[in-house]
Amino acid sequence: MRINERRSLWRRLKPYVAVFDPPLLLLLVLLLTTSLITLYSASLGIEGKIEDQLRNIAMCVLVMWITSNISPQNLMRIAVPAYTVTVLLLVAVALFGTIKLGARRWLHIGIIDIQPSELAKIAVPLMLAWYFQHQQGHLRWHSYLVGALLLLVPVALVMRQPDLGTSLLVVASGFAVIYLAGLPWRAMLALTVAGACFMPVAWSMMHDYQRERVMTLIDPTADPLGKGFHIIQSTIAIGSGGVMGKGWTKGTQTHLEFIPERTTDFIFSVYSEEFGLAGNLFLMLLYLLLIGRGMMIAANAPNFFTRLLAGAMTMIFFTYAFVNMGMVSGILPVVGVPLPFMSYGGTALLTLGIVSGILMSVQRHRKLVQT
Repeated sequence: MRINERRSLWRRLKPYVAVFDPPLLLLLVLLLTTSLITLYSASLGIEGKIEDQLRNIAMCVLVMWITSNISPQNLMRIAVPAYTVTVLLLVAVALFGTIKLGARRWLHIGIIDIQPSELAKIAVPLMLAWYFQHQQGHLRWHSYLVGALLLLVPVALVMRQPDLGTSLLVVASGFAVIYLAGLPWRAMLALTVAGACFMPVAWSMMHDYQRERVMTLIDPTADPLGKGFHIIQSTIAIGSGGVMGKGWTKGTQTHLEFIPERTTDFIFSVYSEEFGLAGNLFLMLLYLLLIGRGMMIAANAPNFFTRLLAGAMTMIFFTYAFVNMGMVSGILPVVGVPLPFMSYGGTALLTLGIVSGILMSVQRHRKLVQT
């Protein structure tokens, strides 16, 4: 009787569970489990972090499930409205946004504050994939120019806030679409040369705190108790973990509170100190498998739109992980990018839940050919 009841329960749940891609879901479960283990240690003495993160994970799974049920055809239909609304909200932030911690990134609507730049991470690659889908078969140099303009408008609005970390993520996901759409190597070479020539102008346009972060990256010991303190303590924690780490909840840099933002942006430092090189290799393997699964979904996508979209979503995973690990290791400036599925916080998890849901939607609907 119990076996029959279990089979009956499974038949009822199967339509809801089948929307998830098993390999991708397994990797996310492993990452989130690792996150909770690390967060427990990082938040010792801080009440409520684990409970809050469990709620964030529940919201992430819900958003992922909802997104995975949206077909690629419907994603294509909402691309233009989503992009338009995002750009309008970014303009509204520039005009009427709320200033917090010296940055104008939030828009007050009713009783809540929203951060429209988070929408840009999804809306921009969605719009670019839609545009190149409609240009397929007659792509010319001006097609890529229009694509670049569609990317630069929201990026410029985000950088104006200023928010360099989100700008990098939007640029990475948007450029992934342009590249996968067939951007010629000559154009990439020209962009590289143009970017190098533009560096002095970009330096002059950067805010003082952004220039300070670059100078701190070059020589953190110039101000070891001030601007260089965070990155110095982070690299000490990573190096002191050795091969096998100091052990769970035994990280001295962590529990003596030398590591800044140890539950969010610098959680990789906590993880490295306690689990060492062996733990880092395991974590990097999970990210490589996650990115590999995303690229496999992109390669098996049924049409041009879904292939571009899945490739861009995968690039978001890569950019999050690469920038965060590089930042806390002292090889990239500190830009406030969380470690995907590891850092504490709800906003990033919701975004990553949507990204994962889009990949699952592409995989689930791969047999449906867009006409």
